[in-house]
Amino acid sequence: MNIITTTEALAAFCATAAQHPYVTVDTEFLRERTYYAKLCLLQIAYPGKDDSSAVLVDPLAEGISLAPVHDLFRNPAVVKVFHAARQDLEIFCVDAGVIPAPLFDTQVAAMVCGFGEQAGYETLVRKIAKAEVDKSSRFTDWSRRPLSQAQMDYALADVTHLRVVYEYLAARLAKTGRANWVAEEMAILNDPATYRVDPDEAWQRVKTRTSSARFLALVRELARFRESYAQTHDVPRSRVFKDDALVELASTKPLTEADLGKSRLLLREARRGDIAEGILAAVKRAMDLPADQMPRPDRDRDQLQVNPALADLLRVLLKAKAEASDVAQKLIATSAELDAIAAGERNLHALRGWRHEVFGEDALLLCDGRIALGAKGQDVVIVRL
Repeated sequence: MNIITTTEALAAFCATAAQHPYVTVDTEFLRERTYYAKLCLLQIAYPGKDDSSAVLVDPLAEGISLAPVHDLFRNPAVVKVFHAARQDLEIFCVDAGVIPAPLFDTQVAAMVCGFGEQAGYETLVRKIAKAEVDKSSRFTDWSRRPLSQAQMDYALADVTHLRVVYEYLAARLAKTGRANWVAEEMAILNDPATYRVDPDEAWQRVKTRTSSARFLALVRELARFRESYAQTHDVPRSRVFKDDALVELASTKPLTEADLGKSRLLLREARRGDIAEGILAAVKRAMDLPADQMPRPDRDRDQLQVNPALADLLRVLLKAKAEASDVAQKLIATSAELDAIAAGERNLHALRGWRHEVFGEDALLLCDGRIALGAKGQDVVIVRL
């Protein structure tokens, strides 16, 4: 099996790969103990059936540089094919400031091509490549060396079968004229902002039941400290403190380390040292904020009046449209978006681009009372009014 451990060998492989129309790519990484994913293995293949067309690249090998791979990722003549690409792309964006382009995500393409809501890699390999994937090595420690034969076989299969999957999906998209639909989704994955986590915005991911401005100020300052600390020390944010502990701290407003010691949910390590100091400083900042600098709940969203009957009709319409177009429902619109449409919002992902063509146009007509829904046998039909 071809395992690349030197920059020279990697450069030679990438030069050959660059002569082909596409490469398939996958990674193995660890993230349980770090904030940022640690790349442990990189798999790349180009079209072909000989042994040299697919390789494993060891990024942990002494002295190796991934610069040749980054150059390949920047090559506009070569399509970079991934499955469920987001986490893989985040690694390259964070480590080297590189996002592969042009990009093709087979998971997204499969949902466009009628493979349902859960277009898993194993399912696609079984249905398209007529092969089985041995999943026994999926959760092994990819940082340990040497790699076992089972690990290497598993890793290589992730890119060799992907060639067959990609060629099938690309041909189907070309036949149905939906390649631009996938391209729209790839624009999101190619945006560096997709992988950027701003500590100032971290508080908006914390679920709370209280909407007072002071409480939200505490949540914001605590979440900002936690995110900054996790990024700086490269530890998971849950290792600093978890969301339930953050909400508890925002409620109890500790002023001293003795107060932290009374917490039910705070980890023992967070009750002293630099984490404790950061927590207390965050609480003080929030308590000292003047009223005009405190975050405000989204009153406009809170005041949106969802018409539940209309929301239910939109769900029926979405199901009918998804079945008619053979596209996964969740790729077209989320449940929250349907509620927002029923409440009068119009600046939504589900109403733009190819989604407007498939669903959004009729969704707006339904909201305006210009179409109705009826049943004809087992089918939902649209009645123009």
